[in-house]
Amino acid sequence: MAKVSIVMGSDSDMPVMSKAAEVLDQFGISYEMRIISAHREPDTFFEYAKTAEDRGVEVIIAGAGMAAHLPGMCAALFPLPVIGIPMHTTSLGGRDSLYSIVQMPSGIPVATVAINGGKNAALLALKILAVSDKALRDQLKTYTLNMKEEVEAKDARLQENGYQNY
Repeated sequence: MAKVSIVMGSDSDMPVMSKAAEVLDQFGISYEMRIISAHREPDTFFEYAKTAEDRGVEVIIAGAGMAAHLPGMCAALFPLPVIGIPMHTTSLGGRDSLYSIVQMPSGIPVATVAINGGKNAALLALKILAVSDKALRDQLKTYTLNMKEEVEAKDARLQENGYQNY
């Protein structure tokens, strides 16, 4: 059973959404990935969102551009957390997507990450799952420690080289 569902409205979203999948793979978390258009195939979308909980999904990561209805509609139908990823768009640079996702009506929350923030969406999903999973929480602590050590190593190289050859 998939704990996380990654859904996007178009295959053009795949470069961003695959970053979420890579993070979930790194942590060994099962997921499903789908391309479903809330506008072009509403019956398929409604079936997907209404049955996600029965499939074992605990968090949905939904990416969308422009009007960005996919995350909000998931949140309207799915009783557990939904994380929206606004996609960069050519017309408004993704601000249209961001505003559409973050400005949900009262009672229908969608957690929202940065434009094209696939990696952070997965990390947020992991943190949500870690609330009830100590082993996952410990993995996240190790991940954070590793990031800290990477930054320290980069700084040490910078200091050793006197800011040159970095």
